[in-house]
Amino acid sequence: MEVTVYGQLRGATGEKAVDVDFDGGCVLEALEAFVGAYPRAERHLFDDGALASSVRVTVNGESAEPDDACPGDAVLTVHPAMQGG
Repeated sequence: MEVTVYGQLRGATGEKAVDVDFDGGCVLEALEAFVGAYPRAERHLFDDGALASSVRVTVNGESAEPDDACPGDAVLTVHPAMQGG
């Protein structure tokens, strides 16, 4: 799967788009696979083991929720949790 990242996630990946091994499942599993490949991304996506409420994900250009289906060949876009106000 191809993952395009924004904000602080670029510091975890070193580039805007990366490939991650993923056989398919739900969006949350895709994000877990992403964190498995780029462990430094975890603190930007998860809070106490749960996906942070302000994380935004698209799958193939469509807004997606954690339980939505995500094929192994998907293109994910991930906007990390935002802090401040």
